[in-house]
Amino acid sequence: MGAFTRREILQTGVALAGAAVGPKAVMGQSRNYKVIRAIGDIPAYDPVVSTTDATLYHAVMVYDTLFGLDAQQIAQPQMVGKYGLSEDKLTWTFELREGLKFHDGTAVTTGDVAASIRRWAAKDGRGQLMMERLKDISTKDDKTFTVQLKEPFGLLLDGLGSNCLIMRTKEAETDPARKIEAIVGSGPFRFNQAETRPGVQYVYDRNLDYLPRKEPASGLAGGKVVKVDRVVYVNITDPHTAVAAVQAGEADFFSDPPTDLIDQLSHDSNVKLEVLCPGGSTGMIRLNFLQPPFDNVKCRQALLYLVNQIDFMKGNFANPSYFKTCPSYFSCGTTMENDANTEWFNAAPDYARAKQLLKEGGYDGRAVLILQPTNWPLAKSSAEILAQQMRLAGMSVQLVPLDWGGVVARRAVKAPPEQGGWNIFLTSNGTAVTSDPLHIVNAANGDRAWFGWPDNAKHEELRAKWLRAETIEERKKIAREIQENAWDFVPFVTFGQWMQPMLLRPNLKGMMKVPFSWLRPWWNVEKA
Repeated sequence: MGAFTRREILQTGVALAGAAVGPKAVMGQSRNYKVIRAIGDIPAYDPVVSTTDATLYHAVMVYDTLFGLDAQQIAQPQMVGKYGLSEDKLTWTFELREGLKFHDGTAVTTGDVAASIRRWAAKDGRGQLMMERLKDISTKDDKTFTVQLKEPFGLLLDGLGSNCLIMRTKEAETDPARKIEAIVGSGPFRFNQAETRPGVQYVYDRNLDYLPRKEPASGLAGGKVVKVDRVVYVNITDPHTAVAAVQAGEADFFSDPPTDLIDQLSHDSNVKLEVLCPGGSTGMIRLNFLQPPFDNVKCRQALLYLVNQIDFMKGNFANPSYFKTCPSYFSCGTTMENDANTEWFNAAPDYARAKQLLKEGGYDGRAVLILQPTNWPLAKSSAEILAQQMRLAGMSVQLVPLDWGGVVARRAVKAPPEQGGWNIFLTSNGTAVTSDPLHIVNAANGDRAWFGWPDNAKHEELRAKWLRAETIEERKKIAREIQENAWDFVPFVTFGQWMQPMLLRPNLKGMMKVPFSWLRPWWNVEKA
């Protein structure tokens, strides 16, 4: 069985209604059984192997973190109760809160924590930097552990608060390159694998044993108080069908309504539109450094001169209040925004310059493969715009239509395009991610970097320098150096910045605004 179709949604309504029924409702034990039905596909469950937004939506429901980044992106204790740093700033001591249990009923121990930190750190940008400075992680007892460093690492708590999700030891000891088999966390929701049907629906039940913190919820921090019984993600691949499902009350939430419908939906009293990530997202064109033509820096620089961001934004948004163009490597409106080495931005589109760079880079006319997500309207149309702009610069382009799950699978393939690999895929990241030099999307350490595998030693030296900086002004100065170098070696190209309005039913209350586009917290949300 595949994803829901327009016919199933609009003519029967049976599929979603069935998905909304939980065990208690079936047994008639509760007339107030509350179910939120969100629209989305979750092609992968392991947040270490996959970093898609959908996987992280899943992960923050099922797993908990030692620390959580609040709405101001400040690390606050979450699973940790007490903690402290030695006078020489080399040893952190942490004590877990009382009553932490995995969904199988076993207690969360420091052994689970140590194994989870090591697996997370193998793939995460901040984690990799932490491990380079790590002397040891040791457990004193089931509640207390220490992290010993070879040199001070001022962002350790921020690192532990950014997607370091705590698993049982048996899953955490899995090779970071291999997906885990069992989904057992200690977070506010339990993954109901028995009622989940991959590609169709994904079911999450309230964890009755979860002990939320007493502080108000903020971002990934504070009290994660679950106020509904179940959240179901339903996969509706056609975005117009997804919108119709929300309008008809068959679904409650859709994060990516087609942008050409936004004005029309703003006049529909059956739904409401909210921008829940005020910082917005930056569109990113990832280039494969391992394969020609983008293994050549001149060919990558050519992309800077042929991409005209305003075409992408106007092609996707009728209302200019939802977008902006931006030349900054760190996104606009962020602390690290700057204008270093952005002359290309004012020149673009300059197809003559792009052609010259392609010639200098030895471009031989080969077809460039762009992975085109068919079920993400913004990325689908943006891929078409990019293809057209590349053709105007004399490039041969082939679009490869795939659903987003297919893109996620294929982008990991390092083989040549004709053997199942790729040259370009389009994605987006929240500005909280793009403005963080230490995030994995900003790494340029070859095989250990994010998809595209950029490799630049100077970039890595500057990221390490940024890490060691002690003041915000010093970090801003180094961020300028990073951007100066980045727009020379071109780890990726950006195609605009936008604030995506999300579509929801008016009876959803308590939706939190968060700085992370990958986070959709369902705790604290009520359904009237």
